[in-house]
Amino acid sequence: MAHRPPSNSVTRDTRACQIQVWASFGLAVFLCATGLAYLPGQSLDRAFMVMGYVFCLSTVFVLSKSVRDAHLVTQTGGAETPMWRLVVWGGFAVAMGLTGWGLARMEVNDTYRAYLGVSWLYLVTSAFTLAKTLRDRHEADLTEAGLQGEWRTRHPHQHAGELT
Repeated sequence: MAHRPPSNSVTRDTRACQIQVWASFGLAVFLCATGLAYLPGQSLDRAFMVMGYVFCLSTVFVLSKSVRDAHLVTQTGGAETPMWRLVVWGGFAVAMGLTGWGLARMEVNDTYRAYLGVSWLYLVTSAFTLAKTLRDRHEADLTEAGLQGEWRTRHPHQHAGELT
């Protein structure tokens, strides 16, 4: 009887889905960068908005990881670091709130403000999707490596791809 290492044991996003996620994130970054590069008004407003967008972007990735880790903790019965959830959610709320406040108080026409607001929210949502996609791929890689290791342990005299 032939013994082979496990294949197709791990569910992964399709290549098309991964390309769509990266393209969406890239488009969001491009739209935000374009809007900020041509932002009329003072350089201080532009600098504030760039910092706000970067702050929001970084808190999205931290929040995504924190939510996923909290879910794993509930499944395994582990414990979370005290106050971590408050710090992460608080940082995300502050980033979104300050960026929204900065956008609302800027003296630009409403059409430009709407463009910046929509591109900013698109950036945030596409970053959440990208964070989930990256984490899913990482977990699939770990699971697959574990399955390969189990197969090698059970079949020490065979190499991947060989049949006996």
